[in-house]
Amino acid sequence: MSDALIASLAAAVERAPDDLALRLHLAEQLVAVSRGAEAITHLGTVLAQDPTSAKARELMARAMGVGTAPNPDVAAPSGPTATPAGGFDWGTAEADLGADVPPMFVDGAAEGDESMPDPYDVEASTIRLADVGGMVDVKKRLEAAFLAPMRNPELRALYGKSMRGGLLLYGPPGCGKTFIARAVAGELGAKFLAVSLADVLDMYIGQSERNLHEIFEIARRNAPCVIFLDEVDAIGQKRSQLRNSAMRGTVNQLLTELDSAGAQNDGVFVLAATNHPWDVDVALRRPGRFDRTLLVLPPDEPARESILRYHLKDRPVAGIDTGKIARRTDGYSGADLAHLADTAAERAMLDSVETGTVRMIGMADVEAALNEVRPSIGPWLDTARNVAMFANTSGEYDDLLQYLKKRKLV
Repeated sequence: MSDALIASLAAAVERAPDDLALRLHLAEQLVAVSRGAEAITHLGTVLAQDPTSAKARELMARAMGVGTAPNPDVAAPSGPTATPAGGFDWGTAEADLGADVPPMFVDGAAEGDESMPDPYDVEASTIRLADVGGMVDVKKRLEAAFLAPMRNPELRALYGKSMRGGLLLYGPPGCGKTFIARAVAGELGAKFLAVSLADVLDMYIGQSERNLHEIFEIARRNAPCVIFLDEVDAIGQKRSQLRNSAMRGTVNQLLTELDSAGAQNDGVFVLAATNHPWDVDVALRRPGRFDRTLLVLPPDEPARESILRYHLKDRPVAGIDTGKIARRTDGYSGADLAHLADTAAERAMLDSVETGTVRMIGMADVEAALNEVRPSIGPWLDTARNVAMFANTSGEYDDLLQYLKKRKLV
C-alpha cells in the first residue's frame, strides 16, 4: 500500500477514532510496510478497548518484531517464560523500552532544596489605617492594644507589656475585617500572609496539620509578618462540637503553633477574623493566644461616605450627594454599600442600552438602588443578641451588648 493510501486511512481514523475495525486495518497496513512503531500506537488503542482481539494481538507481536508462527528449526522454550503462539511477549517489549520509565509525578523538590518558592503568597501590604474611612473607635483600640506596643519595644519592656498572643477581630460579615488586618500589616511595615480554610484543610490524615505548620514556618522566614486567619471559627472550631478527629488535630496544631511565641515566633503577629467568636474553641481565647478581641461594627457615617466615594470614583457620576446617602444607610455593611453602588451603576447602564444614549449615574439611580438593597446584617444581629444577653457571663461581649443597646435591639 502506498504512503498516500496509508495517510488517507490515518485521516479516516482521526475522524472516527472509535472505529476499531478501521484502526485495525490501518495498523495492519503499517505493519506490512515495516512501520511498526506507528502500528503499535493504534494497536494499543484497540487492545485497550478489546483485550480479546486475536488479530490485534497477532499484529502487535509482528509490530514488536515477534513472529506469530513457531519456527520448526528452533526449539520452543519451556517453563513459565514460554510465550504461547499469538501471545504478547512482555520480555521483548520491556527490552525494547530500554531504561526504566521515570515516574509521571514527583512530590515537590528534593528535601532541603530552599530555592523552591513558598506555596503560599506572602504580600507586602501598602494599606495604612489612614486608608480606612471612619471607624475612629476601632483605630484607637488597635493603636492601644496592638500597634503602640509593637512600635515601641523599649516602652514595652519598661512597662512589662507582653506581646504574646494574637488579636481576634469579630463582627458582622462585610464590615472590613480583612481590610483592617491588611492595614495593620502596613502600619507595622510587615509582610501579609492571608490564610483561609482551603489553605489548611486536606483530605489526607495529618496533612492539614502539616499545612498549618508550613504556614507558620513561612511567616517565620519572612518576619516581620502578619498571619491573618480568616474565618478562624472554621479552622479553630470548638473541639467539643467536633465529631471528626482530623479536625480536632487541626485545632491542636493551631494551639501548638501559637504557643511557640517565644524566640521562634519573634516578628510573627497573628490576627484572626470571625463572624462567630462564640464558636471558636475556648483554648484559643485564653491568655497568650487570641486574648485580645476587637469588635468591628458596621461603618459609621463618615466611613459610609468614604466607602461610597471609593466605589463611585471610577464611574461616570453626576450630582450624587454621598453625604445624604451615608445618612440614609445606617446599619449597612461595607459590602452592602458596594452592592448599592453596583446596583445604581447597573440601572444607569441598562437605561443607556434601552435608550441608545450613554448617560451619567445620577442621584435618582442611587435612590432607586436604596429601595432594592437592604442591610444584610440582620440575621447576625439576631444571633449576636442572644449571645450578648445569655452567654456573656465573663463580660467578653460587653462591647457588643453596648452596641445592641445603642441600637435599641435589647
